[in-house]
Amino acid sequence: MTDALVAFLRARFAEELEKARFASGTVTRDPERFGVDPEDAEKHARFSVATAEVHLTLLEDTVIPHLGAGGAAGRTAEYQLRLLAAPYVEHNDYPHEQPGSLA
Repeated sequence: MTDALVAFLRARFAEELEKARFASGTVTRDPERFGVDPEDAEKHARFSVATAEVHLTLLEDTVIPHLGAGGAAGRTAEYQLRLLAAPYVEHNDYPHEQPGSLA
C-alpha cells in the first residue's frame, strides 16, 4: 500500500504543479480578462506554484526517506504520507487498501 500511495501522490503533485504553472501563466498574462487585479493574480500564481512545489518536496525529502524505518521516524513518515494523501481519498486512482490486506 505504501509504495502505491507514494506513486499516487507523486502523480497527483506533479499534476498539481503543472496545473498551477499553466494557470499562473494564463492569469498573469491577461488578468483583466478573468476579472482579477494584476497584483492579486501575481500573488495567487506564486502561492499556487509554491504550494504544489512544497507538497512535492515534502513528500520526496521528508516523508519517503523515512518510510519503512523503525520506531517513531517510520510511524511519523507513514502518518505524514496518509495526511498528504487525505485530500485525494475520493480520487478514482486512490490506492485503497484491499480487504484482508495487511498494507
